[in-house]
Amino acid sequence: MKSFDSVKPFQTSSHRSLFEGFIPSPPRSTLIRLAHSLPFPSLNLLLASAAKLSLVMASPRRSRESNLKTNLALDVAIPTHFRCPISLDLMRDPVTASTGISYDRQSIETWQELGNTSCPVTGQQLQHQDLIPNHSIRKMIQDWCVAHRPYGIERIPTPTAPVNRAEVMGVLSEIATASRRGDVAACTRSVAKVTNWAKESERNRRRLASDGTSRVLAATFVAFARASSDVAVVRILEEVLAAMAMLLPLDGEAAACIGSSPESLNRLVSVLRCGDVAARLHAALTVKELLASGGARADAIAATKGMGEALVKLVKRPISSRAMKASLVSIFYMVNSDEKTATRIVDLGLVPVLVEILVDHEKSLCEKALAVLDGLLSCQRGRENACGHALTVPVLAKKMFRVSDMATEFVVSALWKLCKDHKGGGGGGGDRGGGRERCLLEALQVGTFHKLLLLLQVGCGEATKERATDLLKLLNGYRGRHQCIDTMDFMGLERPFE
Repeated sequence: MKSFDSVKPFQTSSHRSLFEGFIPSPPRSTLIRLAHSLPFPSLNLLLASAAKLSLVMASPRRSRESNLKTNLALDVAIPTHFRCPISLDLMRDPVTASTGISYDRQSIETWQELGNTSCPVTGQQLQHQDLIPNHSIRKMIQDWCVAHRPYGIERIPTPTAPVNRAEVMGVLSEIATASRRGDVAACTRSVAKVTNWAKESERNRRRLASDGTSRVLAATFVAFARASSDVAVVRILEEVLAAMAMLLPLDGEAAACIGSSPESLNRLVSVLRCGDVAARLHAALTVKELLASGGARADAIAATKGMGEALVKLVKRPISSRAMKASLVSIFYMVNSDEKTATRIVDLGLVPVLVEILVDHEKSLCEKALAVLDGLLSCQRGRENACGHALTVPVLAKKMFRVSDMATEFVVSALWKLCKDHKGGGGGGGDRGGGRERCLLEALQVGTFHKLLLLLQVGCGEATKERATDLLKLLNGYRGRHQCIDTMDFMGLERPFE
């Protein structure tokens, strides 16, 4: 009797091209459920053949050489004891649980992270969560891969053993001792170990974070921030920032340790100004983390000499998208803490830069730019700068429904601040030189009135609803003048505007 494994459907290029695009590839989960429901003599043979069929039917057109290699690989049946019982794939890092069953490390760790405390195969409770590397089966798998290399099977690399608690605590002790002694060289070597461990795997990063590594690194940064500014000290500070950037988010104690030290904040400014590209990115991420976690008061960081200038420079002349986003988040916290800080940031020329960002950047960056712009419009100087830019109102109106719900709230708030009549205290913010009236006319010309009506119909938050209603009242007085409305923005509206 012909075995199921000998059936190779659609193995030729003509058959594959005939069915490609007409027969959808069934999900793997469906194939597995089918396998369990049938009284088949060999479940593994059925799964292997079903996986072959799924791979062949779902694969795009390949070159002849790639097709030949794929077909050869599909003809090789993976031994059952080389497969992970969870994923049914070839194990790349086999480990043994307390029940004696071997799994691929990634699969069993994911199982444990979901809160499961039992063995997936036996159903027995795991006596402990520790996983022991199965070197014997890993070597057997590697030998099998080498033997089947002509069939397109690549040898799995020897996995690096994850770091354990004893190793982490030993290195953290070395770092603490070296920082107390002021031994820069020894501290640099130990911090480099932490960085290398963090780069290796997510498991290592979780281990480092759970063992309080960020707190030790923060204390080390504060200790050396008070030292002289020679080359060796600058290097260890940059090494510590690199290690902390791998362990984000920082815990509250680590953030408070750095945020409460004026010397540390000054060192961060120095790195933001003069460090290399990687160091500046790590410093920007650290500043953002200090503000986001509440480890430092926004007004204290804003009062640090040169901090605002350094962050604005990273927005004006970005070194990377990640550094730019981190700088915008930091600036957002700073400008919302104090109006004087917002005025100082406006004087650095950030408003026109933010408007330009809104023109053609991706959604995540636009959302952050809108948040900062809305904060800057709380001060008189910010409104004056925004009213003086020809693209401010058109771009804000365009972004009302095109980024996110949060961005929509920022857009409505920004337009409200530009168009409302600011009296007392801050004075006529955007009203100087007819700025307020000009903003109202521009808002009508780009269809803001109808977009606000649509926003009220689809729903929004209470604060946004109040501001949208206030804006509609302001715009209604100018509706008799020329308007240019993009009707495409109002498709799907259920009732006419009256």
